[in-house]
Amino acid sequence: MIDGKRILFSGMQATGTLTLGNYLGALKNWVSLSDEYECFYSVVDLHSITVRQDPAELRKRARNLLTLYIAAGLDPKKNCIYYQSHVSGHAELAWILNCFTYMGELNRMTQFKDKIAKHSDNINAGLYTYPVLMAADILLYQADVVPVGRDQLQHLEITRDIAQRFNGVYGEVFTIPEPYVGKAGARIMSLQDPTKKMSKSDDNLNASIFLMDDRDAIIRKFKRAVTDSEAAVRYRDEQPGIKNLIEIYCACNGRTPEEAEKEFEGRGYGDFKLAVGESVADVLRPVQERFHELIRDKAYIDSVIKENGEKANYYAGKTLRKVQKKVGFPERIR
Repeated sequence: MIDGKRILFSGMQATGTLTLGNYLGALKNWVSLSDEYECFYSVVDLHSITVRQDPAELRKRARNLLTLYIAAGLDPKKNCIYYQSHVSGHAELAWILNCFTYMGELNRMTQFKDKIAKHSDNINAGLYTYPVLMAADILLYQADVVPVGRDQLQHLEITRDIAQRFNGVYGEVFTIPEPYVGKAGARIMSLQDPTKKMSKSDDNLNASIFLMDDRDAIIRKFKRAVTDSEAAVRYRDEQPGIKNLIEIYCACNGRTPEEAEKEFEGRGYGDFKLAVGESVADVLRPVQERFHELIRDKAYIDSVIKENGEKANYYAGKTLRKVQKKVGFPERIR
């Protein structure tokens, strides 16, 4: 705990551009958590380099992502918003935890299998040990809770296993993190294949709404969204495309699916798609305007990076020194 608050950790990769799914499913909900938790929100750029990156582009995207955190409403005075690469404790702790992680555990990680299928020309050790770095991210700040989607639950489970194994040898060193259970974020699916999550790495640009898409692009993409031939706005599994659009519409307007069905009863898909596109554009406009305002204020963003980086290093250092002492590393002469 910090100042009586339980600790929450989460982060996003500095690759690609955030999508509507990232915003409605996670970022929008993070804003309300700082009153209840001491929150650490990382731009996880160490994770990003498991795939080859253009250095200049990675730096730009990392800064843009950190700025988007603030533009979306995260107060850097109440939340620790920082670059993972600016806290060497992430990598140092990951190496120690590698020595407490079994090959069999890593072999069972389904995301590794998915990633090597996509990047068969670059199957590197970082892809394989990615879950250990993720464990270090979480355990470094003694996080009590971690907001995770279903695709990340396996990584939280291995984090808990590693922490319990370490504690079993050296005593109560790490807090055992729990999945965050709170208001569920909307699960936003692809506009072109509603059986898959909306992804910032989708090759089909019409499949995803990006946070910085302009109004015309947003509406155009929704007009092209895959639906069906039933011509009825109904919230049911048999109509996955329409169900996804209803969820997006409701997440933007605070309506229930039943209210959306009633509102568009007897109206065609054209009217409905336009309404969804306009609602999304209205929700994203203030975020975009705030982002453009912030990105021009270099001194302010630099001050956030410096101050929050120092805060993250302070708390990371407390855990790292304790771990180093437990495993037998010599104390540093200060």
